Amino acid sequence: MQDIADFYCRIKQEKHIKLDAEFTCKAGEMLAVVGPSGGGKSTLLRMIAGLNQPESGEIHYGDRVWYDSDKKLNLSPQQRHLGYMPQNFGLFPNLTAMENVVAALDHIPKSERKPRAKEWLERVNLHGLPDRLPANLSGGQRQRVALARALAREPSILLLDEPFSAVDRETRESLYLELARLKEQLAIPVIMVTHDINEALLLADKMILISQGKMLQQGRPHEVLGRPRNVAVAKQMGLRNIFDASVIAQEEELEITWLKFGEQLIASRYCEHLDVGTKVHWVIPNQGVRFNSIKQGQLSKSANRLDIKIESMIIMGESVRLIASVRGGDHKIYAEVPIYLAQKLDLAKGVETQVALKSELIHILEPA
Repeated sequence: MQDIADFYCRIKQEKHIKLDAEFTCKAGEMLAVVGPSGGGKSTLLRMIAGLNQPESGEIHYGDRVWYDSDKKLNLSPQQRHLGYMPQNFGLFPNLTAMENVVAALDHIPKSERKPRAKEWLERVNLHGLPDRLPANLSGGQRQRVALARALAREPSILLLDEPFSAVDRETRESLYLELARLKEQLAIPVIMVTHDINEALLLADKMILISQGKMLQQGRPHEVLGRPRNVAVAKQMGLRNIFDASVIAQEEELEITWLKFGEQLIASRYCEHLDVGTKVHWVIPNQGVRFNSIKQGQLSKSANRLDIKIESMIIMGESVRLIASVRGGDHKIYAEVPIYLAQKLDLAKGVETQVALKSELIHILEPA
């Protein structure tokens, strides 16, 4: 078993796929690397694995140096002793599930390999299928074999490249639970590449956003969602309510920054170092847009109320996604509410009503 340690990575590359990243991942922590296709996520993972070599930087696992451009040191993937699960799972098509896992265990005595492989197939809930070839397994089962193979090595770190992209929604949900359970048991750094923000919010302890090879922001997923650094981060996090405004007053004692938004005055979370008259972008997440209590007239007088007209409504499972125009300008509000609430409030296309914006969830973005 490997000693448990934290992971550190700092790499820079200008040629081919550009990359500029620096981050840590602690033992027992899952780090999600999130970004659009072609942004450098998989290349970053391959550099950590030792399959690609960056132009400069350093990669450490605890006190052990895996890569250092100044010292011209670059350990092989075998020397790094890590678990790596590529997008296509990388299973040998002519080997059974059991044999695929055994093939990764050349670091332990031959007599121990099959029992170890059997144990890990069972730990990922793949019972009764050790003799099946990959072609005779479902996508979710192949994924479990690949995960068992990566973990059976007792790796120093686990690398997952888009681990849920090839399976259906129901299988994905069960695998989320499986990975969350395993993460608690493993106590090693886990780095997962994904383009799905919801996966990062659900599974990760920390996330880094990458676009075109550059790190845009890092932090706890819900902190990044609630306080995106700039418009690029807000859009990448899937936030759609991004607006322009100007600062008209600063009330430090009340911790309020007042914004002029069209014809409206908006009270937002206090943002120091902003002068009156400054043009800003601001954002609010879905949970900050409130429809409830409007029908009963119970909205607070001090709330940020907007008069809106609903332009479209689409049912998505148990919720309704709607788009509404804001009176007094050409702005649109995007919101998602449970179906029962939409019915209770008689929300429908063409209806004119109000929403309240929770001031503590309004976040003023940094300039681009």
